[in-house]
Amino acid sequence: MIPVTKASLPPLDEFISYLKGIWKTGQLTNNGPLCRQLADDIADFLGVSYLELVSNGTIALQLAIKALDLKGEIITTPYSYVATTNAILWEGCEPVFVDIESKTFCIAPDLIEAAITERTSAILATHVYGYHCDVVRIQEIADKHKIKVIYDAAHAFGVRLAGESILQYGDCNILSFHATKLFHTAEGGAVVCKDVEVAKRISLMKKFGHVGEDDYIDIGINAKMSELHAAMGLCILPVVDDIIASRKECSGWYDDQLKDSLLQRPQLSVGLEYNYAYYPVIFSSHDVMMKARKALLDNGIGPRRYFSPSLNTLPFLKRELKRACPDSEDISSRILCLPLYDGLTKNQVTIICSIIKRILQGGDMQ
Repeated sequence: MIPVTKASLPPLDEFISYLKGIWKTGQLTNNGPLCRQLADDIADFLGVSYLELVSNGTIALQLAIKALDLKGEIITTPYSYVATTNAILWEGCEPVFVDIESKTFCIAPDLIEAAITERTSAILATHVYGYHCDVVRIQEIADKHKIKVIYDAAHAFGVRLAGESILQYGDCNILSFHATKLFHTAEGGAVVCKDVEVAKRISLMKKFGHVGEDDYIDIGINAKMSELHAAMGLCILPVVDDIIASRKECSGWYDDQLKDSLLQRPQLSVGLEYNYAYYPVIFSSHDVMMKARKALLDNGIGPRRYFSPSLNTLPFLKRELKRACPDSEDISSRILCLPLYDGLTKNQVTIICSIIKRILQGGDMQ
């Protein structure tokens, strides 16, 4: 089986060396030395100042919403993983969906302003597949209306724009370190903050809102990363550049072999240093996509309909929240993410592409 992604794993001896240190100290959690080291190392690698490690990317979103005291409506994208919408709902806010750009699949800034009301407290946008939102225009809108900006940057680890980290934009950025991501801690995440006071509040809230044993300062939850997960991150972080280079090479193989296929791809903008997080392709129709998906699965290859469905159509949303987003609904019905990970071979990419091209040419895979 060729999966859609595969976690990079360090040499077992290297991981075990960290485990021996954990066994020696006896500290498994509560901001131990490995968590502190990892937070500092990630901040240095990404070029950010205020970063708080947490247990996963979804709780990172929830903490950002809570720490910024967001209420009422949050303008957001319908084209993202379901956690983006769920975090808004979980925190008692209402998602207001704004459609996406057809070239980047990120939220369309020209549609945001018309969706702002007196109840709007923030914009929560996603850097889809690591392709960046129009961060300058979004910030202009936010400043004009005095609202906050959160970026779901779960796909954007290491992405830079005009030489600067994409995480420099917005009030908070959230990262996911799930095993499916190019940098991972098996499970984990982080919140990157512009304001040190927001970072301090997230640091407090992620450990039940108290300091010491009995001084309860703020509402809190348990969102701490463990030392075991930090150990994995410390093994993976030094080789992230190599992982990105490998994924770039694999993406180049796909580009070469699918260049005449007429499949649609997101467009890289000038000045973007991409991380090659995913390889999405858009087919001409839902039916053709489903035929390609079936043919790949029948041959032991696991693509993913990532993202589907468009989040504005989720069945548990109240009817009034299900506003139409035709571009998102269209793209989500025709997209597949193809296998992409460190260790994928050129021969495997050739097999994947040959199956897709056969379907596009109307061939029978039986």
